[in-house]
Amino acid sequence: MSKRDDYIEKMKLQLDEVNAKMSELEAKAKEAKADARAKYADQMAKLREQSQLAVTKLDELKAAGEDSWDAMVAEMEKIRDAFVHSFNYFKSQV
Repeated sequence: MSKRDDYIEKMKLQLDEVNAKMSELEAKAKEAKADARAKYADQMAKLREQSQLAVTKLDELKAAGEDSWDAMVAEMEKIRDAFVHSFNYFKSQV
């Protein structure tokens, strides 16, 4: 397996892990009081958007040519970091 394939697989595993944890938190948030539930639902929608952006970027990364690979890796990591940061913040609020 090439370094590129290793990176893509590692990134996919990280995104899958955060998405799984997000589903667990979503279930926990549904148990919250009604006023907090609406706030959590809004935050979950934003997290789902970030997740979809990360998955889309990962798909673009898979298709990227060697000439754009380095720039796309940096962009992918920024998107992943923002998603993970938002998730961790949300997790601390639930």
